[in-house]
Amino acid sequence: MHNIEIPADALARVANFRAERHMFANLDPRRTAHIVVDLQNGFMEPGAPVEVPVARDIVPNVNRITQALRAAGGTIVYLRFMTDAAALSSWTSFYTHMFNGIRRDEMAAAFGPDCHHFQLWPGLDVQPGDWIVDKSRYSAFVPGTCDLHDKLQAAGIETLIVTGTLTNCCCESTARDAMQRNYQVIFVSDANAALNDAEHNATLGNMVALFADVMETGTVLEAIPAPARAEAA
Repeated sequence: MHNIEIPADALARVANFRAERHMFANLDPRRTAHIVVDLQNGFMEPGAPVEVPVARDIVPNVNRITQALRAAGGTIVYLRFMTDAAALSSWTSFYTHMFNGIRRDEMAAAFGPDCHHFQLWPGLDVQPGDWIVDKSRYSAFVPGTCDLHDKLQAAGIETLIVTGTLTNCCCESTARDAMQRNYQVIFVSDANAALNDAEHNATLGNMVALFADVMETGTVLEAIPAPARAEAA
């Protein structure tokens, strides 16, 4: 698990212009979705093409949030990063210029539809009724990458709980764009995973100062009402 240290100067700025440390401490499950970002074999398995070792450690926390929100009537969304032919041809700034040819081919072989590394990590608590949404960019809210925004709007979702990997890539990109589309975003400090503590904590500083309510798993669980209370609300 990451050694979490949110930059002190970011927390100080928050204290100066925000009435409370946690803005979204009382959730309406019916209007809340847990967005689990890219916890796929290709990021999770030892020796995988983009292995993020800490991503294996966060799975229990991800599942705890999923189970609590599902029981309270919330929506669970699993995102999968996909490298298909359309992505290879349309996202050349990434696949052509950020990678050499060998790495580009490795990504296509790993994250192509139906590839083993494209599939969700088997330790996740995926149940019938959960959403599985494939995206072809870091952010799930880039126009044309997937239909997540339309689905969330149709379901009346206002608040997103973001977990997954990588903290400073697909998770951060999705959270930033979600906030700018007017979603209330909770970014879970001990249920996101990066390649090292420095990158993880730098993103937490960005999130808490500008984009999201950064909570640990225990605080998120306290914000989710028990099913009986949710039904009576």
